[in-house]
Amino acid sequence: MSRFPAGFELAEALTAAARDLHGTNTPADTLHTAVGLAVRLLPDAEHAGISEIQRGGRLRTLAWTDETVRFAAEPRQGSQGGHTPHPDWERLWTTPVVRTDDSEADGGGNALSGLGLRSALSLRLRADRRRLTVLTAYARKPQAFDEDTTRIGRLFTAHVSLALDSATVREQLTEAMRTRDLIGQATGILMERLNIDAAGAFQSLVKASQRENVKLRDLARRIVDAHSAPGGRGVTER
Repeated sequence: MSRFPAGFELAEALTAAARDLHGTNTPADTLHTAVGLAVRLLPDAEHAGISEIQRGGRLRTLAWTDETVRFAAEPRQGSQGGHTPHPDWERLWTTPVVRTDDSEADGGGNALSGLGLRSALSLRLRADRRRLTVLTAYARKPQAFDEDTTRIGRLFTAHVSLALDSATVREQLTEAMRTRDLIGQATGILMERLNIDAAGAFQSLVKASQRENVKLRDLARRIVDAHSAPGGRGVTER
């Protein structure tokens, strides 16, 4: 573990990483920051990516350090238009870490060895009944990731998970505030146009949403946009 010969140096590195992660504004920013930090923090890591794996093998790459990682994470087309992930990733449903010591150990011929990636360290970030979120670090030399690196990886992913949860909550709260303000504006427009009180305007909005099978937020945005357009009058009927 040459990059972190002392525990204090590792603690400082993890603290700095946590600061960077918690300084992001959205979940997407958190994930992209995490893959860059993984390469800097994990000894011998050269590439990193974060993918979401659904039950049945469908996969979506969420963040990556370079195009090599995208090809490594999405080796071949699945039968339903998704991608089949690295077969070892299936084990992450039941264990938090999967390590590939040498992709050419069985003669190569797989997606990793074809890209010149000999080692991989996959760490589970999130899991529920339907999907996994996985951070994977890659290296071009075999047996790049030992037990010490794995421990660092698990500590790091704990910080990533916390920062991701915080960013998700912030994004949801921000969206809720925007939605509330948008619905409030639409309600005010209906009050003026239909000469009704706030409760009646909101009920009119709800009924229109149900009748047109449109989300309340989207209908409110439509009303506000129409009202803001030159000569716009918004909705004029109940």
